[in-house]
Amino acid sequence: MTNLTKQSTPIYSLLADDADLYEIVKMFVDEMPKRIDQLMSEFIAKNWGELERTAHQLRGAAGSYGFGEVTPVAGKLEQAVQAKLPEEEIYQSLVELIDTCQRMTLQSRNTEAD
Repeated sequence: MTNLTKQSTPIYSLLADDADLYEIVKMFVDEMPKRIDQLMSEFIAKNWGELERTAHQLRGAAGSYGFGEVTPVAGKLEQAVQAKLPEEEIYQSLVELIDTCQRMTLQSRNTEAD
């Protein structure tokens, strides 16, 4: 199976610089390891309905928290499960989503060089 730690370029929330939204975006990022564990558990258990639902929820939530780059990747996993693609293809979509989620950061684009 594929390596789950492919991390590369950070993904920034478009809302990271908004003082009023910072705490809820932080909570979303802080909860991501738990969401990743949930996705993995659902895949391992072959609980396709829950995996599809979790991917769907993540697709919507990521965009709402300013992480638009996550939305199409979560949608790809959701569609793979809906289409009942082979398990290996679903797994590849899952790995891509996990990699993308692990790249999310609260750091502002403007403070990256600091």
